[in-house]
Amino acid sequence: MTEEQAVEYALSEEEEQNARTLDAVPEEQPRPDEPTERLTPREQELALLVGRGLTNRQIAQELSISEHTVASHVRKILKKLELRSRAQISSS
Repeated sequence: MTEEQAVEYALSEEEEQNARTLDAVPEEQPRPDEPTERLTPREQELALLVGRGLTNRQIAQELSISEHTVASHVRKILKKLELRSRAQISSS
C-alpha cells in the first residue's frame, strides 16, 4: 500500500466513523425562541459546562483554552442572556 493509499484509507475510516456517530446521536438544536440561540456554538458549549458546575479552571482544562478566555466567554454569555450570575446560566 502506498503512502497516499494509506492516508486515503485512514481518512475514509474517520469519515465513516463520524457518519456513524452523527447517525447515533441526534443533534440538539435550540428552538428559535430560546435565549441560547443568541449564543455562538462555542458560547453554548461553555454555557453547558458552566451549567454543570465546572469552574473556569476546569473548563479551561477541558477545552484546552486559557482561564482568561473562559472568563471572557462567560462575561459575554451573561451579557447576551441578560443574566447576573453563573448560577443563572444553568437555569436558562
